Amino acid sequence: MPIREAQRVLAELREGNERFVRGESVKCSVSSLKKLKDYAAEGQSPKAVVLCCSDSRAPVEMVFDQDIGDLFVIRVAGNIVAPSLVGSVEFAASAFGTRLVLVMGHTQCGAITAAMDHIEQAQALPSENLHDIVSRIKPHIYSIAQMDGVSRESKMARAVEANVMASVAQLSSCSRLIEDYVQDGKLTIVGAVLDLSSGAIKFL
Repeated sequence: MPIREAQRVLAELREGNERFVRGESVKCSVSSLKKLKDYAAEGQSPKAVVLCCSDSRAPVEMVFDQDIGDLFVIRVAGNIVAPSLVGSVEFAASAFGTRLVLVMGHTQCGAITAAMDHIEQAQALPSENLHDIVSRIKPHIYSIAQMDGVSRESKMARAVEANVMASVAQLSSCSRLIEDYVQDGKLTIVGAVLDLSSGAIKFL
């Protein structure tokens, strides 16, 4: 069953992150090189799609203790949802039969910080492209940025989670193909946040 497959893969990712946090990762460069050569000859069959931020401190395969070919990773600042990124998810789900999509944000996210600053201080952005990223995040965190009596740290934590769940909702509704897969039980979309200070991942 597709849903059971998604649950099994999600459990593997949880266990992999637990190993990473304990410093007991089992993947090694030798097996990775062999896998790379195998996949070059045989093609790929990733078990999960991960839409995540571009931050260099969030190496997806490492924090989940996964190997080459295990994850179809889509990286973009702020783990936002835009047409080309949706198309990438559609491609993985339709071409490889991948059953799980994980949207992963992280603490100390620069894109979230920029969006918060833009809301609170109307801080100018240096380019239209950066403005496009921030404009996709702002609606999901605006009410959080406007909260009174809440620390900046708490606002940031809430904003990161809100942005992740907004991306989950958008993926589930902005593509007819993905929506059909979800409704038919062929695709499961979940959210998560990586804590950069500990390496631990909170599943939402």
